[in-house]
Order: sequence, then C-alpha cells, then structure tokens
Amino acid sequence: MRRTRRIRAIVAVSATMVLAAGMAVAISTSANAATTLGAAAAQSGRYFGAATNSFMLNRQPHATVLNREFNSIVAENEMKWYHTEPNQNQFNFTAGDQLIAHARARGMTVRGHTLVWHAQQPAWAENMSGTALRNAMINHINRVAGHWRGQIHSWDVVNEAFADGGSGARRDSNLQRTGNDWIEVAFRTARAADPGAKLCYNDYNTDGINAKSTAIYNMVRDFKARGVPIDCVGLQSHLGTTLDPTYQQNIQRFADLGVDVQITELDIQQGANQANMYGQVTRACLAVARCTGITVWGVLDPDSWRTGANPLLFDGNGNKKPAYDAVLNALNAGGNNPPPPTTAPPPVTTPPPSGGGCSASVSLNSWNGGFVATVRVTAGSSAINGWRVRLTVPSGATVTGSWNANRSGNTGAVDWTNVDYNGRVAAGQSTEFGFQATGNGSIPTPSCTAS
Repeated sequence: MRRTRRIRAIVAVSATMVLAAGMAVAISTSANAATTLGAAAAQSGRYFGAATNSFMLNRQPHATVLNREFNSIVAENEMKWYHTEPNQNQFNFTAGDQLIAHARARGMTVRGHTLVWHAQQPAWAENMSGTALRNAMINHINRVAGHWRGQIHSWDVVNEAFADGGSGARRDSNLQRTGNDWIEVAFRTARAADPGAKLCYNDYNTDGINAKSTAIYNMVRDFKARGVPIDCVGLQSHLGTTLDPTYQQNIQRFADLGVDVQITELDIQQGANQANMYGQVTRACLAVARCTGITVWGVLDPDSWRTGANPLLFDGNGNKKPAYDAVLNALNAGGNNPPPPTTAPPPVTTPPPSGGGCSASVSLNSWNGGFVATVRVTAGSSAINGWRVRLTVPSGATVTGSWNANRSGNTGAVDWTNVDYNGRVAAGQSTEFGFQATGNGSIPTPSCTAS
C-alpha cells in the first residue's frame, strides 16, 4: 500500500497450492465469453478495477488499457488525507473530482481510498495527538466522505491499523494513542457522512489465516455484534511467488460474519507462477458469493510501486501478459456465482418537526455493562445554524467517549452542542453525533434547541 513507491517486504508463504490444481485453465471457447476484465467480472455482478491517478488519465498506453478493461477505479493517492486536506480545514478535492467524473462518464464505479491511515498524513496531523487529533480525524471524515457522498461504491475507512507479526495487536500510531475506540468512531462517522457507501477495513499480510487476519476477524465480529457499521473487509494481496493455502478459507470466514470481501490491491511478483497465482486468486474470490470485486494496484508494470517486480497484468507497452489470460479465463468460467444484493443500510430518517427549530432522537446498541448511543438531530421547516441537545444518561451510567459534538459532563443530564462542521443543517435534513458509555438502561427522548 505504499503508493509513494517505498518498497515493503512481501511475505511469501511456502505452501502447497490447494486452491486449484495445475496451471491456469484453458481459454474459454464460448462464443459469448466476455473479452475484457470488467465485462467478464460484471457477468457475476462483480467489479474488476485498477488503481490510477488523475494525471494518468490521458497518459498512453495507460489510459487506453484503463478505459477498455476495467469497470472500477480507485485513487492511488489522491483521496488520502495528505492530499485532500494539506492544511487543516483547507480541502482539495480537484483530483478526486476528476477521477470520479472520468469513471462516471464510462460507467465505472469508484472505490474511496483511504479516509484514515497512520501513514501519508499531512504534517499538521502528524504533529497532533489526543483529543485534537481525534476531532481532526472526525472532521476530515465528515468533510471528505460528505463531499463525495453518494458517489463512492466502497470506502477504505481505516487502513492498516494492525501490527505485523504474531501478536495480533493494534499498530502503535498517533491515531491508536487517541484511544482504542478510534476505529469504531471512524466507521460511525463515515456512516453518517456517506450512508450509501460500503464501509471497509483494509490491510496487508492478511492473505491467509494468521495472527493478523484473525485479530481483524475478531474486530469485525465484535463490530457486527455491537452494531458498529462495517460492510466489508479489504485484503490487499500484495503477493510474492506462492499463495497461502488458506486464502479462500480466509475470504469465506469473513463472509460468514456477514460482510463483503474485496481484493483491494492485488499485484503478484512476476515469475513462472505469476499467471497461475492470478488465476487462483480470481477463482478463490469467485468461489465466495460475498467476494464482490478485485482491484489490481496499477495498470501497467511501470505504474507499480513494486519497482522491478513487474507484478501487473500488462507490460509497459500495454500488451496483455499470460496473467491477463488467466484472470479473464477464470472470470468467464466462474461467472455463475453472483454476490447477494447486499447494500449498505439506508440512513435512519426522522420526520422533521412541523415548525422551525429541531428535534432529536436516540438509538442504542447495548451490551452487558455498556452501550453506544447515536443521536440524530433534524432541522424543522427552516435551516438551523447551530443546535443544543439535552439528554439524560441512565442512572449509574458514565459517558466515556463521544464524537461529532461537544459535551458538558458525563453523568445525569448532559448537554451536547454542535462542533464547527455540523452546526448548519438544512430544512428537513439531519446530522448525527454519538457517544459510548459504561452502564445500562434506556435514554428518554432528548430535547433539541436550535440557534
């Protein structure tokens, strides 16, 4: 995931190939077989995408291959924090807008990459910590996901938050040091900012069942149990010369949790086994109904961050490599296992009050000894420029963390006020804030006062 071409060691697992026997299957002889990767993937309701940048959209032969072969694109760099918010509260969406316009004009979907990552942060965020960084992260998600609301198929909400090695621990980072709930907060904020997008967690060295992928699995299972909005898991799949024999099993176990799986950054070191491995990865995805798409991390070999590895499907002149045929064959042969129609849940709607002012409603996701509350603030028949919500925390409960609002106190009657980016709400529209608390009980309907 180093789009700045810093080479990361690829974990090559020596193991017997059990996902498919022999070399890539022979080319289909069906007269109806699709002739491009995107069209072949679409036969089973999937996408086959590529990473690119706005400055490459007219670069040949990159552009010709991109436009012909793929039905999805992802920004290699141009939707990351350092690019979209180079100075705090000064946003730059130009490059991302160009990519989205290019995709929409050609019927492609767009993956969003990435809202929050410990790397490639702007310098001002790198120098932040604690509450200031937490609030900056929330603001960034709201502004970026909100700008492209309704235009992104899937967001990599959080990227690479788990450490390598056998510990299964979270990666130490400035974000992790804001509190262990930061990933949950990021997903809840993203859901409010772009309710129609799939929300994904994305990481590398998770290509089989290992300590790192199991730690992510446990996080996703916990999120699903507590109602934290997560829709998909991204397996980057920067591969060497062998494929972990539990690759498909790993995809399946995530799917069994009720989330989609996406192969998000596929590239495979060139060598005698490259074509076979590309075919294996494609067939593994097709074998799991909830594996909904594959993205290769670049179009032509010279585009790749893995300098000299030639890990993509086309050479520098745009010629198809044997790996391309292996993928196209697999897509055409395996196009009868469509993913289920799993879309992100629609936003909860609250009827606006009949007059001016605002109303508030609350929903709880509870467990024994704690809960997360989501509070929706809805403007009435006129726009509001600020709001104050008062709610009563259950007796014995204590607020331990919150997002998208300022608060006074943590027990009893607590007042919440808007932050600088969510005070203005159009007539009949809504915004959300939330908090986590220890304890149990219910919350009466909050009161809302507009300003």
